[in-house]
Amino acid sequence: AKAAQADGFVFGTPVYYAHPSGRILCALDRAFYAGGAAFRHKPGAAVAVARRGGTTASFDVLNKYFTICEMPVVSSTYWNNVHGRLPGEAVQDAEGLQIMRNIGQNMAWLLKCIEAGKAAGIDVPVAEHGQMTNYIR
Repeated sequence: AKAAQADGFVFGTPVYYAHPSGRILCALDRAFYAGGAAFRHKPGAAVAVARRGGTTASFDVLNKYFTICEMPVVSSTYWNNVHGRLPGEAVQDAEGLQIMRNIGQNMAWLLKCIEAGKAAGIDVPVAEHGQMTNYIR
């Protein structure tokens, strides 16, 4: 019900083993499978934080939830990540924080564009359905 009321989404994950945490994957698997319609055509942004590596693979995995539900993917000016190992270290990543501010501004801009489109009578696109290819012959 909360997803249906939301205008857009930002999902974040810590990176422990070069991949999103199991907790967020479990939550998103369930939410998108059971309530995918609540996410359709709403912008989504994915962010990751790690000590060193695995962030790009992690936000790539999260972005796939967006693309399967026809969600515009909000980007930034570089990879959507911040680095830090211990609490408080991420605030020392000046470039990472700049990237987070930029993704926030891009999300706000896209939400305003969507509202302006609705006010101008522009409807969301209607996807074709019904064709499923089975590669096992």
